[in-house]
Amino acid sequence: MAGRQMHAVWYESYGGGASGLKHVEVSIPAPKKDEILLKLEAASINPVDWKIQKGLLRPLFPRKFPYIPVTDVAGEVVEVGAGVKNFKGGDKVVAFLGQASGGGLAEYAVAKESLTVSRPPEVSAAQGACLPVAGLTAHQALTQPAGVKLDGSGPRKNILVTAASGGVGHYAVQLAKLGNTHVTATCGARNIEFVKGLGADEVLDYKTPEGAALKSPSGVKYDAVVHCAMGIPWSTFEPNLSENGKVIDLTPGVSAMMTFALKKLTFSKKQLVPLLMNAKASNLDYLVKVTKEGKLKTVIDSTYPLSRAEDAWAKSIDGHATGKIVVEG
Repeated sequence: MAGRQMHAVWYESYGGGASGLKHVEVSIPAPKKDEILLKLEAASINPVDWKIQKGLLRPLFPRKFPYIPVTDVAGEVVEVGAGVKNFKGGDKVVAFLGQASGGGLAEYAVAKESLTVSRPPEVSAAQGACLPVAGLTAHQALTQPAGVKLDGSGPRKNILVTAASGGVGHYAVQLAKLGNTHVTATCGARNIEFVKGLGADEVLDYKTPEGAALKSPSGVKYDAVVHCAMGIPWSTFEPNLSENGKVIDLTPGVSAMMTFALKKLTFSKKQLVPLLMNAKASNLDYLVKVTKEGKLKTVIDSTYPLSRAEDAWAKSIDGHATGKIVVEG
């Protein structure tokens, strides 16, 4: 593929939102020793993608401009590096590209073999591309800080999922219900039936007084909160937590980090836990497997061609997607 060109979408500086994206023709990347070249069939956008563009993760990401954003992809292997052992041309896969390199808004991308898993025919490219960031974040929050065993064993836990109709939230509700859990969820009024359909035991409209207070209709206290929303202070969570309850904050800001430190310093039993997703192929493989088995559904809000990637970007920034936003190659 050396020397051949592909269509891609990149941005050249911080800021600009959807209008900062540019359609370009660039060289198809070559895989290094431990990498795989993929012809992309689908990619999914996550809020972290446009937060990087806004400069919220500087100086870590992006490493340099211009930058082709998006990390969650599905595609077909077209070439493998000399050290790749588990994949060959023609294999269908799901991959997490990582924020350092990005590359998902393009016709081709290189992925590390260590963060690539096989995609069976029962899982569509669009479904597969939705899993990495959102699915892995929900999986890590539930299995690590919340301590839920997804095989249904272990003691019963009361879980609250905020913003349960979004990308991470809709996976968190479903994965939590694979464990021995009672799940309370919050969302907007228009999505209450949708979230009940995901398996939540009780659903709160976040705009009602009860919903804003996060009070469980059945009076349970939460052992863990998978907190996917923004702008809820610790003082709202605290009275609703069990004795050793944890708030797992997926978008920790300065005040959250200060609360985290304060709770640690005072040896409080109730804790705020900031979560940074650590991608592992074994967990991604598990998510593909439960999708294949019909135990985990991916809800796709909208799908756009690569030629309209900026519309998908704007839709994600708007913040009212139900489920995931997909760009198809």
